[in-house]
Amino acid sequence: MIDYSKFPNRSVACIDMMSFYASCMAALHNLDARTTPIAVVGNLKQRGSVVLAASPAMKKRFKIKTGNRLFEIPRHPKIRLFEPRMEYFLEMSMSITRILHKYVPAEAIHVYSVDESFIDLTGTEKLWGDPAQTVREIQKEIYETLSLPSTAGMGPNMLMAKLCLDISGKKTGFAKWNFEDIPEKLWPVSPLSEMWGIGRQTETSLNNMGIFSVGDLAHASLETLEKKFGIIGNQLYHHAWGIDLSKVDAPPVAGQVSYGKSQILMRDYNSIAEVRAVLLEMCEDVAKRARDAGKAGRTITLGISYSKNALGGGFQRSRTIKEATNETMAIYAVCKELLSENYDARPVRQISLSITKLEAEQSVQLSLFEKDNWKDRAIGSVMDNIRNKYGSTAILRAISLTDAGTAIKRSELVGGHKG
Repeated sequence: MIDYSKFPNRSVACIDMMSFYASCMAALHNLDARTTPIAVVGNLKQRGSVVLAASPAMKKRFKIKTGNRLFEIPRHPKIRLFEPRMEYFLEMSMSITRILHKYVPAEAIHVYSVDESFIDLTGTEKLWGDPAQTVREIQKEIYETLSLPSTAGMGPNMLMAKLCLDISGKKTGFAKWNFEDIPEKLWPVSPLSEMWGIGRQTETSLNNMGIFSVGDLAHASLETLEKKFGIIGNQLYHHAWGIDLSKVDAPPVAGQVSYGKSQILMRDYNSIAEVRAVLLEMCEDVAKRARDAGKAGRTITLGISYSKNALGGGFQRSRTIKEATNETMAIYAVCKELLSENYDARPVRQISLSITKLEAEQSVQLSLFEKDNWKDRAIGSVMDNIRNKYGSTAILRAISLTDAGTAIKRSELVGGHKG
């Protein structure tokens, strides 16, 4: 058993906007997102465009949710369709944060995403009273001020607040968990991927060990978990007991562990040459972000998803190189190898790329056998400075001017969508 008296027991809440994009469009058009079937679609002119958000009424009545396609939405007079307005969504997100600042100081707020935030209400009792009631007042103010409905979960730490939100709060509007609730409310959770922080791959590994629920995980051998997963095994074990030492004024995971990009293509790309064109642009973007942060990576991962017209599927492959890099062409060279080895000539609709196993750029040694290495870094630095000062399209590779290039069109978007 865990002695919870040894761990922090705070008043942390996780507040999530209900179907945020759909609710924002509802507020803009004087609609009620809770009762009006609304879908926010990437591009209304493309029947294969993805649904980015759906209101509760759209999900319940028409079974349309995020990830569906435009052609799957039935023709019905009560359905309202909108394209995203990312600048407006970001403005609404900032307005939510300003409301939170009225109740707690900046260091007690962690904006987790555009529509979800953690707040620590510990010590605010003399100002606002019971923290649980304060959260309800915050939800009320957000709705009355911005017309955005929300759900919230509350717990003794960030992990518990998030789990409470996902498992209980989203069903009831507000819920609160204490450590005493863990056996009854957390341990029955299954499949394991329903728990925040456990992905499909980890779930499969745990299933192979005979662990299928959070309760199974809590009662597994800590030594065995650490042997299998390292420090992550220790974290998985303690999370199953509701233990989390993260602070609200810092991200739940300290430091960025990867740099990546995923892009759904506007059409099927039917040749390896076209795929390489987009891949080079993506390598440029990922490498620049790593350079801006002073990081370099040793493991490069390429993911390809084939078109549904070609029965879907795809592959994801990784390769670890001897020396960490943040050079565009070095990353691109590895991606070309992975593509050539695994691509089966079917039409491609999505490409993803990431670099991991990061280390400080200063720790990377220049090879004595590659005399132009320092020149490549200098050129990359100059290109980065130009783009930082004048915009992402101030200097482009020639490939971006071809029909396959997407960099120019995507530069006009905010968050991948129209502003």
